[in-house]
Amino acid sequence: MSRKKIALIGGGQIGGVLTQLIAQKELADVVLFDILEDMPQGKTLDIVEGSRVDGFDVSAKGTNDYKDIEGSDVVIITAGLPRKPGMSRDDLLTTNAEIMKKVAEGVKKYAPNSFVIILSNPLDAMVTLFHKITKFPANRVMGQSGILDSSRFATFIAWELGVSVKDVNAMVLGGHGDTMVPIVRYANIAGIPVMEMLERKYGDAAKAKEVMNAIVQRTKMAGGEVVKLLKTGSAFYSPATAAIAMAESILKDQKRILPTCAILNGEFGVKGYFVGVPAVLGANGVEKVIEFSLIDEEKAALDNSVNAVKNLVVDMEKLGY
Repeated sequence: MSRKKIALIGGGQIGGVLTQLIAQKELADVVLFDILEDMPQGKTLDIVEGSRVDGFDVSAKGTNDYKDIEGSDVVIITAGLPRKPGMSRDDLLTTNAEIMKKVAEGVKKYAPNSFVIILSNPLDAMVTLFHKITKFPANRVMGQSGILDSSRFATFIAWELGVSVKDVNAMVLGGHGDTMVPIVRYANIAGIPVMEMLERKYGDAAKAKEVMNAIVQRTKMAGGEVVKLLKTGSAFYSPATAAIAMAESILKDQKRILPTCAILNGEFGVKGYFVGVPAVLGANGVEKVIEFSLIDEEKAALDNSVNAVKNLVVDMEKLGY
């Protein structure tokens, strides 16, 4: 039985980490594409030269030719300009839309049957543009954002309460931007509501709410916090690990429920837009969007986030995409 094949479009920081993680997990053979001559070839060579030490045995190839992605089962797209300090994800719209247009055309031509996971920002708009250009079935087109945002949310909760992040369950909905919606009400530690644990820690409901509000705000700004600290780029390790979780769930038909930027068909009162929601990822890609009840405050926050996504799509259309 031949191994699966994953194509990575974009050989920057995330692309390099993705290549390494896929190889170490022996998840698939890898093709790393970038327009910069020799750069992806150098990265993949560096990684496979460590295969004896790391104990993996897969093929990893760098290329500047889209033809080499032919036959890919999964395509993960990270191509685009990274954020710089002071920039929002939305500021990248004009530059990255032009890049995504070319990428979509290449993937449509050479990997027409692939499942596509997009990480390029502004995320929700880039997923929309890719789907519009390729006209791939919506179950095969998705964006990675919610897994990362939810992991950040869970991490900050674990730090605050001094518990293992492995036992924290937390979810973020909505667009991948400042309007994202961490769902506080459902956040729990081994089934115990986080707010209950915060109230026990501080002995005061108001203080617990204040602390949680700070965690929510830090979650929303987490990507910008990394950008500010790095000064020369944006997050790359954590987005890569999140994308691998999606690819693995699809290739191994794990049916994991993962926060995914997926198209909605009436769920949460939204139709025809790609938005971050919990979804079952399996052998058929986005197999089902998991809808659950929201209280008025949560619904209003999600509607606000969806409106931000809609405005981005309008702005993109005004640019001619």
